[in-house]
Amino acid sequence: MLSSVGYDSATQTLRAVFNSGKTYDYFKVSQEVYDELIASESKGRYMRDEIIDMYSYQQVKRKSKY
Repeated sequence: MLSSVGYDSATQTLRAVFNSGKTYDYFKVSQEVYDELIASESKGRYMRDEIIDMYSYQQVKRKSKY
């Protein structure tokens, strides 16, 4: 489900890159939730159960090459 994940503690923004290639930013995610995600045995399940539809989010648009 997840290709990569990152976290900015200053803005409490979690960035998730999914296997589909789509990238989303989730806002106001605590450091604790991020740490639990990283420690989880199934990151996809944790995303579904604890993050997706629980936090406001925005799809990150790719920048045009032109």
